[in-house]
Amino acid sequence: MDYVASVSATYFTDPFCPWCWAVEPWVRRLEVEFGGEVAMTFVVVGLAGRLEDPGALALAGLDAAEASGMPLDPRVFLRDPPRSTHPAGIAVAAAAEQHGGARVGAYLRRLREAIHLEARRMDAGDALLDAAREAGGLDVDRLRVAFGSSGVLEAFGAHLDAARAVDPAQREPGTDRVRIPSIEFRGAGGDVHGVYGFAQWDAWRAAAVAAGASPAGDGFPDPGSALRRFPTMATPEVAAVCDLPGPHAPAELWRLALEWRVRPRRVVGGELWGLPRYLTLQTSRRQRS
Repeated sequence: MDYVASVSATYFTDPFCPWCWAVEPWVRRLEVEFGGEVAMTFVVVGLAGRLEDPGALALAGLDAAEASGMPLDPRVFLRDPPRSTHPAGIAVAAAAEQHGGARVGAYLRRLREAIHLEARRMDAGDALLDAAREAGGLDVDRLRVAFGSSGVLEAFGAHLDAARAVDPAQREPGTDRVRIPSIEFRGAGGDVHGVYGFAQWDAWRAAAVAAGASPAGDGFPDPGSALRRFPTMATPEVAAVCDLPGPHAPAELWRLALEWRVRPRRVVGGELWGLPRYLTLQTSRRQRS
């Protein structure tokens, strides 16, 4: 018999949102600490149909990096800003047609890295297909066809509608949609326990528990095990997933690097860690793209 999660989580997000990149450690800790207790659904809110003020996103990126410790390169919004964030949202909706859950999450993660660490625009079909190749696990030819289909456009429209359907008190000022990042947990009774806007892990955990989720009780992985589960991780993500506060996470990662067991990739503001074979494969995929 298949296991059914006791709590569902609706995560309102957007690949271009720096504050969503800042809570990636919590997205991953949620998966580790609660295991199959929480089933995640991603809702892409469509940050900007037309990006009028890319400099504001660059500034938000610097603020998000300071608040979270996550490495972030804001230059994509300064040198060659995207015209719209919607194509990436449509791409995520197209990926969801092929797979649910894990593969959509992996593609969304690759988009975030491309935007916030590699300063890539990610607002055109070719770039979005390149990201799909780099993420792996998606039928790229099928994805190309889906980009222009009415079904995928309707699916993305449903995302936008869901982002507008939240309590008006939780909307982003000056918009008709929810603040992001926001997450809503629902248990068997249907009551919503939400965290709206950027918040620390304790708020996410408390909302999940209030909805009825129980920690898996498996303990926390070591950094090597975490990197086998999540192929790329920034240092704050390792700290969160492995419960290694303060200097413990960077110290352990560099110890493993000295033993050639993990490999850092330098990015603006820090490192992106991976197992040596995976980072070599990822680099090769980017070069072919």
